[in-house]
Amino acid sequence: MAYIFLDESGDLGFKKTSSRWFLFTIAMVSTPRSLERVIKKIWRPLKKKHKKLGELHAYHADDITRTRMLKKLNELAGLKVLCVILNKKKVYVDLQNQKNYLYNYTANILLDRLHSSGKLKDGESIHLYIDRKDTKKRLRENLIQYLTTSMEDRRKERFSVELHTSHENKSLQAVDFISWAIFRKYERGEYEFYEIIKSKITDEKLLFP
Repeated sequence: MAYIFLDESGDLGFKKTSSRWFLFTIAMVSTPRSLERVIKKIWRPLKKKHKKLGELHAYHADDITRTRMLKKLNELAGLKVLCVILNKKKVYVDLQNQKNYLYNYTANILLDRLHSSGKLKDGESIHLYIDRKDTKKRLRENLIQYLTTSMEDRRKERFSVELHTSHENKSLQAVDFISWAIFRKYERGEYEFYEIIKSKITDEKLLFP
């Protein structure tokens, strides 16, 4: 069984205030609790002022916590990270209003690369957990249906998808830090945190370079 946790960074808006990039990141492990144990190790020693949100988010964390988290994740045996980065500047104008299509297309490219990478064993079933963030419910429902159909066309093995909040599924908090580090590389040209986790990134695909 392969356990995959998917998170997104950036947005699919095309306003001046929107992000320049949008990306999907997945963290794959064979032991479902391995990412959760890392979160618990980082959480315990934090001071109360850093625990007020009730969970860990890279955006709200300080640099010390971000560094500790990424270093611990980098030490995790068997962790594989794949990501797809959408260059929104190159998206055709007629597609900019088709957010549902862009969202599904980007996520599907990521799973397609996972399937063709050879990282999945023959006969290995997949359990995918998606972070239920701010994206509209309709987008999420369409994504689940779209990805399930696409994966069933590629593989005979069992494929299941669950939507969880990062509060109820701590492993999603871990992939949030990874996705944030990769996003900072593209959005702000900051490599400091990306370099910490870089060795675990097995596939980093830029769309519309």
